[in-house]
Amino acid sequence: MKKLVLVSSLLLMSVLFLAGCSDEPSPEDRFAAYTKLWNKQDFKKMYEYLSPETKKEISADEFAKRYEKIYQGIEVDQLKVDYKQPKEEKDHKDGEKVNLAYTVEMSTMAGAVSSDHKATLVKEGEGEEENWYIKWDESYIFPQLEAGEKISVVSYPAIRGEIVDRHEHGLAMNGTVSEIGIVPEKMANESETVKKVAGILNMSTDEVNQKLKQSWVKPSYFVPIKKMSSDNAATLEKLLSIAGVSVNNTEERIYPYKEATAHLIGYVGEASAEDLKKLKGKGYTASDVIGKRGLEEVLEGRLKGKPGGKIFIKTEDGEEKVIAEKPAEEGETITLTIDAELQKDIFKEYKNEAGSASALDPKTGETLALVSSPSFDPNKYIFGITKAEQKALEEDPKKPLLNRFSSTFAPGSTIKAITAAIALKNGVDPNEAINIQGRTWAKSTWKDHSITRVSDPGVPIDMEKALIYSDNIYFAQKALGLGKEKFTSGLKAFGFDEALNYDYPIKASSIGKVDSEGRLADAGYGQAQVQMSTLHLAMTYSAFLNEGNILAPSLIAGDKTEKKIWKENVISADQANQITKMLTQVVEHPKGSARGINDLGIKIAAKTGTAEIKASKNSDGTENGWFVAMDTEDPELLMAWMVEDVKGRGGSHLVIDHMKPVFKKYLK
Repeated sequence: MKKLVLVSSLLLMSVLFLAGCSDEPSPEDRFAAYTKLWNKQDFKKMYEYLSPETKKEISADEFAKRYEKIYQGIEVDQLKVDYKQPKEEKDHKDGEKVNLAYTVEMSTMAGAVSSDHKATLVKEGEGEEENWYIKWDESYIFPQLEAGEKISVVSYPAIRGEIVDRHEHGLAMNGTVSEIGIVPEKMANESETVKKVAGILNMSTDEVNQKLKQSWVKPSYFVPIKKMSSDNAATLEKLLSIAGVSVNNTEERIYPYKEATAHLIGYVGEASAEDLKKLKGKGYTASDVIGKRGLEEVLEGRLKGKPGGKIFIKTEDGEEKVIAEKPAEEGETITLTIDAELQKDIFKEYKNEAGSASALDPKTGETLALVSSPSFDPNKYIFGITKAEQKALEEDPKKPLLNRFSSTFAPGSTIKAITAAIALKNGVDPNEAINIQGRTWAKSTWKDHSITRVSDPGVPIDMEKALIYSDNIYFAQKALGLGKEKFTSGLKAFGFDEALNYDYPIKASSIGKVDSEGRLADAGYGQAQVQMSTLHLAMTYSAFLNEGNILAPSLIAGDKTEKKIWKENVISADQANQITKMLTQVVEHPKGSARGINDLGIKIAAKTGTAEIKASKNSDGTENGWFVAMDTEDPELLMAWMVEDVKGRGGSHLVIDHMKPVFKKYLK
């Protein structure tokens, strides 16, 4: 028994001895642990692995800050320090120094950087304190880097892509603007200078003083106050006559068509903290500008471009050792189908009236104009809009910041052509006349609802006459005759309650509730809860010129000869032709509601509309005027206009008067 215990003890001692041998420090294990910390960018713990000799040259704080400063400066991302540890452990029992190969890969602001290197590990200490340590130097950061040298960075800013119209007229351009600034030490009288500059730039003295009192400002520094157009020579001359005022030229986004395209194009601004949160991981920084409204925002990903840069080491001899370099990539130049001059002329004819207009090429579906009035000058947001200017825009009762062409409104009588088309498709005889007496009508079962028409022509009313006289009662009866299911399915065939697949977010036109006979009847002539955008209205009328097919609208130019259909055969080609002829009579008939545009010498099909806007049935309310028109012999232009608050001012005839000069100019 004693012999067995003795043998067991000897075996245990042997195992412990062998285990002790295998626990001898390994340089491979030490460097593998070091690279794991490096990949985590845990520089403070990495310092613990450095040799005593190295630690004499650099402190823990200096070591960590060196890495952190360089990695932050060059915007290191996706760091990968790769050391392939051998599967079989090597015997370094008698060695004092080992070289181990590794690779560093990273993405930076100047592109991908990759380098192969060798780490030198030395054995230090005695007994249980003996271990392997890294003999570190500057080349571990980058192989080209030597002691005492610094990493330098040059940024190449991304060039934002521009937006142009179909004729390459600039809508959003990269141009030069004048930056007005003050050099504090050159002011003759500070309070007088501030007062004069504020007055000329439409700013408050507080706003100017806030800029002058920023923490970084020094007496000799140029302090930017506001930007303005370089074209404003008289104002610039007045500013430069003030002691202390200077002007620098700077590159900025400019919008040549100003208010006319503001809602369509939008503007850019500095990326906010909220913006950066939404765009996390997409390469944005606090110094970037991004689209804030309109197509600048919608097309941000295509317009942005990609910044570049150079990472280099400048030697004492003045030479550069380039570590990485990447040129900036320009954003895409986007060509729209828009005709900027047409857009400008439509906006001009609105004369600050509140409303919306859309114009299409009726044979291709290309969008020629999208107008919202009144509007604002987007350049003011680039130059630095003042608090007073922003407040004026926000408190303006006409709501110039509201984008009306992307919104929907009750279409009034312009829907009657659609109601007529649905009736034809469901077998209604257009020549069948109904005899309506007086200006009002109601079903015998209705208690508190009736339909009113503009006038009583004193003759039986068929479909053509109903369109000519814009007869509410006729179309109310036709909607009732069709019934809720057929009428609403007919509207849906024309694209109601369906989102547009379009390059700009336009609210979908909607039918609303038709849960009673009164609402169904009212919907037949564009009231009740029916809502349309001017763009969708123009699209629906394209069916009458395209054999019953509604064209898909385009906004970004592509193949201009390609015509895409959104809704096929909503009505037959013959039915479309019938509606077009009836709408032509709306213009040419002596009593036609659109006769005011008949003196242009152009074959035009059109429909007027007046939509009542009431909080309740018995309230007074107001009216919106509508007009949709298109030339028919060689169709080039289809426009749908809406003007708000036309009650007592001519109704839809006021809209005709506004639209007429545009038709005259473009279809002469």
